[in-house]
Amino acid sequence: MNDSEFLKLAIEQARKSVVQGGFPAGAIIVKDGVVIAEGVSIGSQLNDPTGHAETSTIRAACQKLGTTNLEGAVLYASLQPCLMCFSVANWAGITKIVYSCRRTDEMIDKNYYEGRNELTDVNTENNRQIELVFVPAFENEMLGLIKEWELN
Repeated sequence: MNDSEFLKLAIEQARKSVVQGGFPAGAIIVKDGVVIAEGVSIGSQLNDPTGHAETSTIRAACQKLGTTNLEGAVLYASLQPCLMCFSVANWAGITKIVYSCRRTDEMIDKNYYEGRNELTDVNTENNRQIELVFVPAFENEMLGLIKEWELN
């Protein structure tokens, strides 16, 4: 499978998140070409502000592999990760993050993101850089899913 095919799986997780009453964000982690974890963004249901899709997926991957080191793993995210999720990915040793939808000013204004921090700038200043890849093919689909979620 390629990045686009794995991103489709992350978007499926975003749809599952909405069905479960969560925010429309989903993620998967792939290592050696195998999906090792998936996650949704239901932190509001869990009363857990860290319950974002990316963070919950990283937790699940670490538990499954019995390690805190996910070096060589790729995080596929339906949305550009927030600063918290990016930091967790960094601490977990994620090598690459691929996402399908950039954050927008409107998303920031609606408090879907913590602010206007640029991940590329933060990444440059970190001791270890994560390869960040934006694949725009599904951006409109994700923006549409967010709009649908906002209407419900």
